[in-house]
Amino acid sequence: MKKKFKRTTVTSALPYANGPVHIGHLAGVYVPADIYVRYLRLKGEEVLFIGGSDEHGVPITIKAKNEGVTPQDIVDRYHAIIKKSFEDFGISFDIYSRTTSKTHAEVASRIFRTIYDKGGFVEKVSEQYYDEEAKQFLADRYIVGTCPHCKNERAYGDQCEACGTSLSPLDLINPKSAISGSTPVLRETKHWYLPLDKHEPWLREWILEQHKEWKPNVYGQCKSWLDMGLQPRAVSRDLDWGIPVPVEGAEGKVLYVWFDAPIGYISNTKELLPDDWEKWWKDEDTRLLHFIGKDNIVFHCIVFPAVLKAEGSYILPDNVPANEFLNLEGDKISTSRNWAVWLHEYLLEFPNKQDVLRYVLTANAPETKDNDFTWKDFQARNNNELVAIFGNFVNRSLVLTHKYFGGTVPARGELTGYDKATLQEFAEIKQELEKQLDNFRFRDALKEAMNLARIGNKYLADTEPWKLIKTDAARVETIMNIALQITANLAIAFEPFLPFSTAKLREMINKKDFSWEELGQIDLLPAGLMLSQPELLFEKIEDETIEQQVQKLLDTKKQNELNSWKPAAVKPDTSFDDFTKMDIRVGTVLDCQKVPKADKLLQFKIDDGMGGRTIVSGIAHYYNPEDLVGKQVCFIANFPPRKLKGIESQGMILSAVNSDGKLIVIQPSQPTAAGAEVG
Repeated sequence: MKKKFKRTTVTSALPYANGPVHIGHLAGVYVPADIYVRYLRLKGEEVLFIGGSDEHGVPITIKAKNEGVTPQDIVDRYHAIIKKSFEDFGISFDIYSRTTSKTHAEVASRIFRTIYDKGGFVEKVSEQYYDEEAKQFLADRYIVGTCPHCKNERAYGDQCEACGTSLSPLDLINPKSAISGSTPVLRETKHWYLPLDKHEPWLREWILEQHKEWKPNVYGQCKSWLDMGLQPRAVSRDLDWGIPVPVEGAEGKVLYVWFDAPIGYISNTKELLPDDWEKWWKDEDTRLLHFIGKDNIVFHCIVFPAVLKAEGSYILPDNVPANEFLNLEGDKISTSRNWAVWLHEYLLEFPNKQDVLRYVLTANAPETKDNDFTWKDFQARNNNELVAIFGNFVNRSLVLTHKYFGGTVPARGELTGYDKATLQEFAEIKQELEKQLDNFRFRDALKEAMNLARIGNKYLADTEPWKLIKTDAARVETIMNIALQITANLAIAFEPFLPFSTAKLREMINKKDFSWEELGQIDLLPAGLMLSQPELLFEKIEDETIEQQVQKLLDTKKQNELNSWKPAAVKPDTSFDDFTKMDIRVGTVLDCQKVPKADKLLQFKIDDGMGGRTIVSGIAHYYNPEDLVGKQVCFIANFPPRKLKGIESQGMILSAVNSDGKLIVIQPSQPTAAGAEVG
């Protein structure tokens, strides 16, 4: 039998403070966590929602160095951006703090020291690259070299971003320091390791036997790691940005970010509740839930629980409902390539449409597999579901009530069989919603909430109060009462998903708040209650708006192609004498025609200042013939003639391959005499 807990601690993965947050973050972690927390609050349960920024680690120091600022400058900037984005989208944290806080340093140091004093770490000496010019050990990301697999010359010491292969610094060919550019040397350094191999027996029992209810993607990844055999994992790094290792003789060493960051959940709780934080982390009657993306599964299900177990006084997570990844228009979201929809930019282009994005990301959530966000789907779900189903029903119910009854909730008379069937149908929504929400199936839960709006639409369409009002006003009173009760129920059912829209709806029906227990009831709005003036909950999004967003992404893709383009390798050296043998001239195109039965060839008639000549060139895929007539081109005049498709070509027109693979004809920058030499 499932244990009944007194309270729930909900954490969401700490976003890394070296950039803003995008829709992938929102879909994978923060909207699901917020939906669940709002659901528990509606039920009147005791729940705490903890968030914060992850502010240590090498990528932040690299970004700071590149920008010529301090790491603190970087994290201050992005912590503020991230925090505001979450506030703007209604992510209802009880606290959103950071891992550079004084409280966090104290808590993380104390947990490390407690484990250290118990003999819970293993000290190891290993060889690591050292930059003699910068006088520091190099983290993996501070080492660049040639990938042994794809020969990319800018691979990092932990991964080649060109081919995606995981690497170690020793794998790199010709390694260089990213700080000084010098060749690093290997030096011995001491670090502390968490012996995960010693924790493996209890982890295997705890996960594989006691938590078979975990999502298949979470359970499966954990099983894979356990079956491969766990290895000791370093919990310290040679860096000057982070929490110093609280041990004598550990100068220049900090806690590894993956040891330090999850402890942020605890330290942020303590910052919020300095005198009452322990019950949320040490009481066996507290349920702990981690909402994360799939890239964090191992750290939250194996590494962090091992840390908590080694310390000895903390509870372990009851569930880790991790999601897969959200792609964007068929391509993986990438911060470095700017292939993302940034939350702070979205609200500039779609003001007051936070709930539209929350709805679409939930309806398309990557709960069991990677999923794809497209702007066309965003538009379709807004127009065909939020506007046409939910918004349409609410608007019709309120507008008709104002039209027929002056905005007052009419009394309900005798119910027909159809009325009773409709009321029974929507009364069953609560049980189905709870079933899905309790099992973290938010996509299916949202469908159930929308089904309630569908029931309402069908009820109005079938009963046709706009026709009956002429002959049976009493019957219309009952119909509109039922429609308004369904409307009030929608304000409850959608509150976890669409907090801004349901707040607006509650204002329109003059109800400050509801509890979850009221969902499914048919007397939420008493007869005689005066309703406020109706407003549209949602607005249609036009094609032009969506086309602008699609074009924005296409422009980004084109820019990425330009940024990633590299010129071809320089050919072997040649002599000046060989170059001077080339007779390069300027000519004017008098005529240009496609060569019959030759898709690639164009036939040029060139004014070369010497009586003219014919040149055949393979650029037909890149130019329309008429576009080149009258233009000046550069050509090699002393190539021996040769026949192409029966036409004698008397030279070679010069062209260059652009970054997009297109051939560009080389032209003089200003009008030049035909036959002029280029040299």
